[in-house]
Amino acid sequence: MAESAAEQEFDLLILGGGSAGYSAALRGIQLGMTVGLIEKDKLGGTCLHTGCIPTKAYLHSAELADNAREGAKYGIHTTLDSIDLAGVRAFKDSIVAGKFKGLTGLLKMKGVTAIDGYGKLVSQDTIDVDGKQYKGKNIVLATGSTSRTLGLEIGGRILTSTEALNMDTLPSSAIVLGGGVIGVEFASVWKSFGVDVTIIEGLPSLVPNEDPAIIKVLERSFKKRGINFNTGTFFEKVEQNENGAKVTLADGKVFEADIVLVAVGRGPVTEGMGFEEQGIPMDRGFVLANERLHTGVGNIYAIGDIVPGVQLAHRGYQQGFFVAEEIAGLKPTIVEDINIPKVTYCEPEIMSVGYSEPKAKEKFGDDKIVTQEYNLAGNGKSSILGTTGLIKMVRLVDGPIIGVHGIGGRIGEQIGESQLIVNWEAYPEDVAKLIHAHPTQNESLGEAALALAGTPLHG
Repeated sequence: MAESAAEQEFDLLILGGGSAGYSAALRGIQLGMTVGLIEKDKLGGTCLHTGCIPTKAYLHSAELADNAREGAKYGIHTTLDSIDLAGVRAFKDSIVAGKFKGLTGLLKMKGVTAIDGYGKLVSQDTIDVDGKQYKGKNIVLATGSTSRTLGLEIGGRILTSTEALNMDTLPSSAIVLGGGVIGVEFASVWKSFGVDVTIIEGLPSLVPNEDPAIIKVLERSFKKRGINFNTGTFFEKVEQNENGAKVTLADGKVFEADIVLVAVGRGPVTEGMGFEEQGIPMDRGFVLANERLHTGVGNIYAIGDIVPGVQLAHRGYQQGFFVAEEIAGLKPTIVEDINIPKVTYCEPEIMSVGYSEPKAKEKFGDDKIVTQEYNLAGNGKSSILGTTGLIKMVRLVDGPIIGVHGIGGRIGEQIGESQLIVNWEAYPEDVAKLIHAHPTQNESLGEAALALAGTPLHG
């Protein structure tokens, strides 16, 4: 079939308008490029429409539900009347709609050409969008991810996070398959909304990528909240009928509930998009770009969730920024996955950046690592907020802090200084000299650094 003439040619042509794609578009415009941004659904992608933003809106509603229940503890006699799920959804939808309007307006104002439709790579410099062809001197693949289902048929009582965010009524009970970030966040929300929740995690613990000290506190906190979990055994089958859903584990144990949430991670969206045909290196659907995010084919780059590594909106966003600068010849600095800040917004919240203690010992050796934990019981603001938890710092012997981890109510807000400490390779002695305002949870970082520097002020 003869190729039709290109509709338009751009300096930068991006396939996918999520966090990664739109940040590449905006940075490209700043650097004087003409930019085309192709999106088959809605600009903003998973993060804005079915991921970060809507789940955090639900988690905020969940926090308010818990506050209403516990008001008497603080001398405020509140009671929780009911959860209006339609109202929670309306709040979530209003936040998403506002952000969507702002993003589309910004892209238009900056001069990004938004191209609506399904894009397929048909040559090293051409993307076909529903029969129309667009050329790019540089092409960026940013097609994102979707919920993994492990072959389970989604529908009825078996849901992914996308369907869970659009439920009309609350179930009385739920099973969550997967105890990673998505699983523990949904379990936390539903428990706050009064749902009886059980998490099934095949690996030995919940949030298995976190530091052991953090895992221990989370599991203890979840038990205290009445969130049930079964770890160390994978599920074998999931069944449903008109009355409920049933999960059978590999050891024969059976769990029953109204619904099952499949939260076993996210896979790349790359199938049928012509990547393999153009010689793009692939592995199980992921694009194997090099450390500078080039695919090795023509002027084609890949960013975001389709590149193996941590699947986080802000990683994609940073990679988008990076490739635009790389194409412009600015030689941007690589940010390794290990140094990307991470927050899990369950209750209690988890934050982490850099190496956990086991990962640090594995890389540098047991005798090269020193750690310090600071218990939030000693932090005034945490006591006022009614939260417990800890901050843990990991340092090289006579060297910089290479990991900061925390768990506790609202502790995610401390990820800002934490990632600066790790990415600027600060020594505990440096951080200890900084003044941390009182009374704040932020002081806990200062206290942990003081202790790690050998000059603990408290304790």
